Amino acid sequence: MTSPSLAKLTDDLSQPLDQTALRSVDRAIGELRRGDPVLVEDLEGRLALALSVEAVTAEALEELRKSAGAAPVLAVTRPRAVAIGLPGQQAPVVTLALTGGLDADAIHALVDPTRRTSEGPGPTLSVAPAELGTREGAAVALAKLARLLPAAVVAPVRPPRGATAGTWAAKHDLMLVRARDILDYQTHAARTLTLVGDAAVPLVDAENTRVLAFRPPDGGVEHLAIVIGDPSAQDGPALVRLHSECFTGDLLGSLRCDCGDQLRGAIAEIARQGSGIVLYLAQEGRGIGLVNKLRAYQLQDEGFDTVEANEMLGFDADERVYLPAAEMLRQLGFSQVRLLTNNPDKLRQLARCGIEVIDRVPHVFPSNGHNEAYLKTKAERSGHMF
Repeated sequence: MTSPSLAKLTDDLSQPLDQTALRSVDRAIGELRRGDPVLVEDLEGRLALALSVEAVTAEALEELRKSAGAAPVLAVTRPRAVAIGLPGQQAPVVTLALTGGLDADAIHALVDPTRRTSEGPGPTLSVAPAELGTREGAAVALAKLARLLPAAVVAPVRPPRGATAGTWAAKHDLMLVRARDILDYQTHAARTLTLVGDAAVPLVDAENTRVLAFRPPDGGVEHLAIVIGDPSAQDGPALVRLHSECFTGDLLGSLRCDCGDQLRGAIAEIARQGSGIVLYLAQEGRGIGLVNKLRAYQLQDEGFDTVEANEMLGFDADERVYLPAAEMLRQLGFSQVRLLTNNPDKLRQLARCGIEVIDRVPHVFPSNGHNEAYLKTKAERSGHMF
């Protein structure tokens, strides 16, 4: 029997693509990263202005109030709500109100655990009524897609009688984006990856190597397939490594993680076995982005482990998605793989995406004196098999 999660994924993948929807989300991501608000519309046609918390200043907050004509609330993820002292939350996104209203300093103190604030009592919190529907969830999801802190200031908007969402957005020079399009974005973007580059790139441990670049339809960052040797589905399941980009480990040789060892080790092992593929996925820091990963490192230096640091920032322990990997494998002609990994979640996720994992090949490297705690957390908190 098909599981509910797989059934939902299959249903999502059966829906027709809307290229306009993908472009609108991509443009909204850009607006949010520039510090501008966007207008979010839910399925019922209700509207809300959303602003990234990283862009909040006293002036920006006042402008948001004036434009919306209503008091904004702060939308945070459940992990962040728990971290700031609101346990027992069930919804994935929680809306917060402050006694006396929101102000910029209180917002930054509530959403950024790396921000240093003056001593004194913290703001008095209350959970705001969830009358915003899916709009606050979509606003936080958009902040995640933008690789910003996963929180947003959201204010409901009620346009004058007779005004449409489009005309109101145009009048206020705002990007209008549908909540549903934001929430479906990763699924739909992964479905339409396009091969845009393919070249021979001889490597130190694997001279017979090609690198193929797959670009999402919104023009975002490419995912790469490092094809070693000449793997063919006719010869059986390919030996595959899923590797999420790690600027600090892969490029700089950081000792805080084992990513560089895993990448170079995978290339060498695949070459030794004759052929296979390393999928280099554009999802830095387990999907939270480089800047947020640096914030997580700061929290780890204060005594939190990897999982706790991500959750302190408001993220899940692992935000990665593997639909792009599955789509790349399908385009390369593979539906069955031998997976080079220690992470059982990768086995489950690929299976959810329709790729059969025939075998798990262990991929273990010794600690280096700096990453013992990191590897211990992987094993104890994330179930990695070392």
